[in-house]
Amino acid sequence: MTYSWFSRIILLGYKKPLEREDLFELNESDSSYIVCPIFEKQWRKEVLRNQERQEIKASFHKEARARKPSLLYALWNTFKFVLIQVALFKVFADILSFTSPLIMKQMIIFCEHRQDFGWRGYGYALALFVVVFLQTLILQQYQRFNMLTSAKIKTAVIGLIYKKALLLSNVSRKRFSTGEVINLMSADAQQLMDLTANLNLLWSAPLQILMAVSLLWQELGPAVLAGTAVLVLVIPINALVATRVKKLKKSQTKNKDKQIKLLNEILHGIKILKLYAWEPSYKKKIVEIREQELEVQKSAGYLAVFSMLTLTCIPFLVSLATFGIYFLLDEGNFLTATKVFTSMSLFNILKLPLFDLPMVISAVVQTRISLGRLEDFLNTEELLPQNIETNYIGDHAIGFTNASFSWDKTGIPVLKNLNIKIPEGALVAVIGQVGSGKSSVLSAMLGEMEKLTGVVQRKGSVAYVAQQAWIQNCILQENILFGSTMQKQFYEQVLEACALLPDLEQLPNGDQTEIGERGVNISGGQKHRVSLARAVYSRADIYLLDDPFSAVDVHIGKQLFEKVIGSSGILKNKTRVLVTHNLTLLPQMDLIVVMESGRVAQMGTYQELLSKTRNLTHLLQAFSEQEKAHALKRVSVINSRTILKDQILEQNDRPSLDQGKQFSMKKEKIPIGGVKFSIILKYLQAFGWLWVWLSVASYVGQNLVGIGQNLWLSAWAKEAKHMNEFTEWKQIRSNKLNIYGLLGLMQGFFVCSGAYILTRGSLAASRTLYAQLLDNVLHLPLQFFETSPIGQIINRFTKRYYVASSRQIRRLAGASRSPIISHFSETLSGVSTIRAFGHEQRFIQQNKEVVNENLVCFYNNVISNRWLSVRLEFLGNLMVFFAALLAVLAGSSIDSALVGLSISYALNITQSLNFWVRKACEIETNAVSIERVCEYENMGKEAPWIMSRRPPAQWPNKGIVEFINYQARYRDDLGLALQDITFQTHGEEKIGIVGRTGAGKSTLSNCLFRIVERSGGKIIIDGIDISTIGLHDLRGKLNIIPQDPVLFSGTLQMNLDPLDKYSDCQLWEVLELCHLKEFVQSLPKKLLHEISEGGENLSVGQRQLVCLARALLRKTKILILDEATASIDFETDNLVQTTVRKEFSDCTILTIAHRLHSIIDSDRVLVLDSGRITEFGTPQNLIRQKGLFFEMLTEAGITQDSVTK
Repeated sequence: MTYSWFSRIILLGYKKPLEREDLFELNESDSSYIVCPIFEKQWRKEVLRNQERQEIKASFHKEARARKPSLLYALWNTFKFVLIQVALFKVFADILSFTSPLIMKQMIIFCEHRQDFGWRGYGYALALFVVVFLQTLILQQYQRFNMLTSAKIKTAVIGLIYKKALLLSNVSRKRFSTGEVINLMSADAQQLMDLTANLNLLWSAPLQILMAVSLLWQELGPAVLAGTAVLVLVIPINALVATRVKKLKKSQTKNKDKQIKLLNEILHGIKILKLYAWEPSYKKKIVEIREQELEVQKSAGYLAVFSMLTLTCIPFLVSLATFGIYFLLDEGNFLTATKVFTSMSLFNILKLPLFDLPMVISAVVQTRISLGRLEDFLNTEELLPQNIETNYIGDHAIGFTNASFSWDKTGIPVLKNLNIKIPEGALVAVIGQVGSGKSSVLSAMLGEMEKLTGVVQRKGSVAYVAQQAWIQNCILQENILFGSTMQKQFYEQVLEACALLPDLEQLPNGDQTEIGERGVNISGGQKHRVSLARAVYSRADIYLLDDPFSAVDVHIGKQLFEKVIGSSGILKNKTRVLVTHNLTLLPQMDLIVVMESGRVAQMGTYQELLSKTRNLTHLLQAFSEQEKAHALKRVSVINSRTILKDQILEQNDRPSLDQGKQFSMKKEKIPIGGVKFSIILKYLQAFGWLWVWLSVASYVGQNLVGIGQNLWLSAWAKEAKHMNEFTEWKQIRSNKLNIYGLLGLMQGFFVCSGAYILTRGSLAASRTLYAQLLDNVLHLPLQFFETSPIGQIINRFTKRYYVASSRQIRRLAGASRSPIISHFSETLSGVSTIRAFGHEQRFIQQNKEVVNENLVCFYNNVISNRWLSVRLEFLGNLMVFFAALLAVLAGSSIDSALVGLSISYALNITQSLNFWVRKACEIETNAVSIERVCEYENMGKEAPWIMSRRPPAQWPNKGIVEFINYQARYRDDLGLALQDITFQTHGEEKIGIVGRTGAGKSTLSNCLFRIVERSGGKIIIDGIDISTIGLHDLRGKLNIIPQDPVLFSGTLQMNLDPLDKYSDCQLWEVLELCHLKEFVQSLPKKLLHEISEGGENLSVGQRQLVCLARALLRKTKILILDEATASIDFETDNLVQTTVRKEFSDCTILTIAHRLHSIIDSDRVLVLDSGRITEFGTPQNLIRQKGLFFEMLTEAGITQDSVTK
């Protein structure tokens, strides 16, 4: 009960910074592994009970109002026994708190009558010590179990939120964005925890008020009714305040959701923001939401000022009214020391419940809102199992019969009247143009779409490779195994088949290398191959492959098909459904499904389609002619008909290891030692020095007045026994009461002023520190975001001991929250893959693990608080004992009024000592939050956005790009990624940039945008060294169509033109050029069509076309194409290439590793190898040289033997 067992941690923390392994583990019954399943069981029971209630109501009332299952009932049924145990601790602690004033009363009476036996005084002193010590032990047990129970409730709710997130239908996922789900987990679950920690005050506060009033009646008689009347008058005021707080909480919650949602999207799309110089625009959006949030906080702060005023004035008004009426009831009533100090002790006890009750009422109001939000989420629509029949045992692996699908039950059908039968072991291709419904067909096979009509059947287990590869933040081996047991021989076979063995040689730790969030430290091709390897290793019955070759180069794509998917591959006996743009693979297919506008346009074998329909023949001929036209236009020696139709050089977002970009994710930095004074000073500066000194003055004032009140009462009580000796004793008594009242009003003024000053200063500090944090984050280089989990960053924006130990435990707890957020975010982005593999339970278990780690740190933090409190309160208890003992020893030499004053202060000092030492520690431990906010301030930033030297408004007007002896590296301790790069483009020239994986192609484009800064040499664009101007002056004058099509939630118009610079006519014009006009016109809201988070309600190809439209709007003199058409079909690619050539005919275009016909069509080709230029010239000359470029063409199946066929 004294927590001596925790002293080992305190001592260890004093000697060295604590680490996670040093902390005490939880009891098994308190862990998330036990708590979450028990609560989920009770929630299921509540859902079933609710369904039964609704059915009964429906039988009596045709229009019975639907009632949701109650989260509160489920929580009560789970935790009721421990909550009752906690309540019993609170009852005993409250009873003991009222025992102390009664013993003190007997002590004062003893001192007034010294003729009593001396042993009685010693007995009172000992009894007082025993009572306050018992109160300490019981109260600390109450606090321990109370805080742990509240944390368990939060853990249980987080577990249920996570499980629900894995079951959401597409409609629900659209309704609840990733940011909103994270907010439910971090804010609303926390609100439940906070209320639980104070829940007992709902009955304890009225009980304490009732006990205090009844004991005051014994001292002052009916006069106490006057004080009670004051308390009753305050109730409506508190009700009004609570109502207002409820409204503010709703507004605050909405603003918080908006903020986290936008912040989450900004961090995911930070590369686009930097490339387009959009940081100020999105910073403005965040700040606008933050200002709305601060306005709500300001209103809440002013309500807090009012609450503090009532808190201070109510006890004073109660005592003033009580004493005043006491005098009026009987002129012979005097305030003796016994009455004064017994009453004041009871009034002091009364302060706490009077303060707590409005706070708890407010918390109840806020929690009702959080409960409503949580219940809305937990009762929202789930993915229906009946969308697909998975226990099918017929002849086909997959079967559709008159099946139509939509993304929501009430929506327009996306897929219509599908009739497809896929035999077991068949290899099936799904082809069609952008937006034709290819990926939707796979989603329907997974059961991810709402079935409107018909029958869908699937037999056996499924593995899924998404079009946008989903990679986990864990080691590469775990990404491939994906929860399966290691079978070394098969594992090696999978690595070899998926062409990953050469990559393992480059990675720092082979397959033990940690892969960052979203796979940021591996290339796009590597992501897809890891994703494919994960599917292959699962040994599933059915493989659904959504364009897995779009980001791999030619020879690797050929190897993947031959060794994995094709008739001789690992999966040769499996059912394989392949969405592809590679039409040359069609002859090898057992079945081909041609999609058009959500319908099956044609279906059959390759030969059947060729013989029976013109559609496929036309498509193949059109594609062949397209390739031929492009190739022959510039290179007459190449017969384009031999070109494989989807030759794509692998995206190279990252160079190879020797060029320095293979990195591991940063573990969250946990500082050690004391918080620097500079951190606290920074907060005070943000708070404002004027407000700091005013708050100090108000605090000193209120304490001086409080001391004055007590001294005045002591002097009054001392004179009371001599009052009859004064002829004007009534006037003297009245004057003393008036002065007491004046002192109370002064204290109220100082408290009110202090609360107002703290509100203003806190808002100023919050605004300043948030703005600095946001500014610092947006100025950090791109590599920081690629190496830092997003959960860590968001955790900074959503923000106790002794002292060294508690501070470090708090840091560990803070760091342990980030993995919870990261895991949530990662799961939500890959939920389709997780569900496809059927691994929901494994991820639920992982969530329990990360939540449990946070719970362990929280538990140790709670125990460290209790350890300190027991020792501090024991010191205070000793002071009470010695104050009483000295009063007995002093005999008649001390007045009873001073005895009462000294014991009253001793009783208060226990609370005050505990309070102030705790606050001193909290200042330092809470400064950890400021420390975490300020952490990014000292990190290396990008160059300034705007510098004193600015380029002319029309720059660049020629488009001449010149690299002179240029060198670049990603970090100072790594080798050069680019070495001695020297070349110059002509104005309006079209340059193709090619090279094998890791050659440095994308590094070159990153250097143009100064995403990577130079280590030597320089880049000159139209006569200006780009290192001498600001980043936004540079990036704002360049144009890029990136490989990853990033869209933000909001309207289509906002995604095209976030700066609101262009007219609607201009927007429609570029949409037409991008072949999106017809699609957008078909949307109900046209340009105001709402894009869901990440653009998920558009196909990947459509997203890429939107990115093209962005570029057409900007239309600068220099354009970089970075794998810009990897996600679109060849017919659309042809249209896009035509548009680019026409609309950017007067621009310099740098095309990075695009489809081969685009490279061949260039004026000149730049060939990179290991960060150096190996060849640079026209395609014709490079082919004649038979160097690296010629080798790459040969590997692609392009030979000189096919010149004149």
